Amino acid sequence: MIESNQSVQTKVVSRALRLIQPRIVQEVQLEHEVQEWEVVIEPTLGSVCHADLRYYTGQRRAEALASKLPMALLHEGIGTVVRSSTPSLPHGQSVVIVPNLQGYALRGEQPDQCCETCRRGGSSANYCTHGRFLGSGMDGIAQSRLVVPAANALPIPAEVPDEIAVLTELCSVSYQALGHVADRLNGSTIAIFGDGPVGYLAAAVLHHVYGVDPANLTVFGAVPEKLEQFEFGRRRLVQEFDFSSGAQFDIALECAGGRFSESAINQAIDVLKPGGHLILMGVTEERVPINTRDVLEKGITLKGSSRSSTEDFIPVLEAMRETRCQATLRKLLPHARRSIKSDADLAEAMKFAAQHRSWTRVLLDFQW
Repeated sequence: MIESNQSVQTKVVSRALRLIQPRIVQEVQLEHEVQEWEVVIEPTLGSVCHADLRYYTGQRRAEALASKLPMALLHEGIGTVVRSSTPSLPHGQSVVIVPNLQGYALRGEQPDQCCETCRRGGSSANYCTHGRFLGSGMDGIAQSRLVVPAANALPIPAEVPDEIAVLTELCSVSYQALGHVADRLNGSTIAIFGDGPVGYLAAAVLHHVYGVDPANLTVFGAVPEKLEQFEFGRRRLVQEFDFSSGAQFDIALECAGGRFSESAINQAIDVLKPGGHLILMGVTEERVPINTRDVLEKGITLKGSSRSSTEDFIPVLEAMRETRCQATLRKLLPHARRSIKSDADLAEAMKFAAQHRSWTRVLLDFQW
C-alpha cells in the first residue's frame, strides 16, 4: 500500500523483518524519524547477498553478531517512493536504493562538513568514517518503510526492468573497484580470478561499461559450467593453467573470496607483470597469507575495494538501458522470485539461499 504524500509528518512506522539471532527472523514495529532531506521508500524487490547469509547462518565473528543484531537484513534492492520533498523523487517513483549512507548525507550537509575522507572527495567518500550501511550495523531493506537521504535513491530508467535494476548495487561495487585503475584499462591485459557472480559482474562491467576488448580479458575459474557463461573474454581453468609460465597481465582482480582467497591472490601475483595492479574484492573472514616477496620484487600495487557510492550507480544504470547488457545480467536471474509477506517467508527464503548457493541470485518479492 502506498501512502499519501500530502500530509506533513516527522515520523513513519515500519514493519521490519529482523534477524534476532542466526536463523531466527522476527517481525517488529519500528518508528523512524523523517528529515526534510530524506525520502521514505517502500521496498518492492530485494536480492540476497553472501554478506546477508553470513549474518543469517552465524558465520560472522561472534563479536560482530553481538554488536549488530537484531537487524533487518538486505542491502541490494529497489522500491517505490511513498513520501518525498525532493522534486526529482516524486511520490510513486521507482528507485534503486544506494545502501552506503555517507555521514554528511545523513545529516543533510555537504561533503566538506563531514570527515577527512569525504573532504578529499572522489572514491574516498566510499569510506566515510561517519557513514552507515544498510543491513550491516543498521536495519536494511527488509522492512516496509525505509528512510534514507534523497541522494541514496536513484530513479530507475524506464528501459530498465526491475529484475535488472535490483542488480545495480552488485554491479556498482565492481565499477567502484575498477575506478581505481580506470586510467590504465585501455590496452591493458586484465585477469579476473573467480567464476562466481562477483567475477562475472566484474567482467560484465569491464565489457559493457568500460568497453574493454574481450581479447584483453582472461577469466580464471575452477568450474567449467560457470566459465562457459563468460562470453566476453578468454577462459582458463586454474587446475590446468601453468602459473609458473611467466608474467602476462597488467591488472588482476581477486573475486573468489572465502577459502579460495589465498590461492587466487597468490596466483594473481604469479602472473602479474612488474608494476602491475592487484585489486582485492573477495571477502573472507580469515587472514590470508600472501607471497610478499614477489609483491616487493615486482613492485605490485595492492588495492582493497568494498562497497560503492551513489556516483558509482549512475554509469551502471546508464549501461543497463542497453539490451545487450540486460541479456548479460539475466544469466544471474532465477526462474522465479520468492514472495515475502511475513517473517516466516523471509526465514524460509534465507534458509533456501543458504542451502542452495548457486550461481543465480535469490530475489525477494516483498508483499507488504
